[in-house]
Amino acid sequence: MMTRSDRAMRQSLGFHLVAASITLLFAAPLVWVLAASLRQPGAPPPARIAWLPDPPAWSNYAHIFELLPLGRYMANSLLLAAGAVPLTILIASWAGFAMAQLPARARYALLTLAVVVRMIPITALWLPRFLVIKELHLIDTFAALLVPAWMGSSPLFVLVFYWSFRRMPAALIESARLDGLGALAIWARVAMPLARPATVAVGVLTFVQYWSDFINPLLYLKSETRYTLSVGLRVLQQMDLTSWPLLMAGVVVMLIPVILLFVLAQRAFWIEDQIGGVHGN
Repeated sequence: MMTRSDRAMRQSLGFHLVAASITLLFAAPLVWVLAASLRQPGAPPPARIAWLPDPPAWSNYAHIFELLPLGRYMANSLLLAAGAVPLTILIASWAGFAMAQLPARARYALLTLAVVVRMIPITALWLPRFLVIKELHLIDTFAALLVPAWMGSSPLFVLVFYWSFRRMPAALIESARLDGLGALAIWARVAMPLARPATVAVGVLTFVQYWSDFINPLLYLKSETRYTLSVGLRVLQQMDLTSWPLLMAGVVVMLIPVILLFVLAQRAFWIEDQIGGVHGN
């Protein structure tokens, strides 16, 4: 007869097998991109997937930095993301906290508005946003790329903070008010420390959004010295449409910060889970 520990072990083993299978499914394209970046430039495409080129052309990574100032483009992308992430977290958390404190009727009206705004195609915003930015004389500046961050970057980020703040006990907020704290003090001292998972999630998603953004830099940036990495990869592709190994090397360079950020974010959630488990015990 199977004991409870045996059942738990089998369930755990099944869970880890499914998780490993899903991980391999999503990791396979990344491994293929890495393998493609190590192929010899100009070589004909292989008849089947070559997971390990022989010999690997590690010089492709140095070559792309010789063809284009990718280091400068990476610095521009990092500068843009470094400005967008804290600004988005600040504005989106303010909006989410304010929504969470409203009466039910006003709260549901704003929720409906946020969902409707989220459903508007981004292409419908390109022309009016370009005209506004042009009137503000922000064309060919990084400030033009940070305009969405002043509105929380996305209604989704506002909703993430809203859902996080709504899960907090109302008595906790009320007791802070009784202690004499104002709205900003409650947001800073009570709400934000308890909304750490939402903050990490919004920070990661914001970084990915601005780091990989292609359309906005293409629309608003005119000077080559201000190009971001995504635009630089497009320039690299146009230089030689047949040199896929060099382009894949550029893609790997662009993916590395995103992967590292996701790993660090997962570790932050893991640490919080461990702390929560200790407190629960």
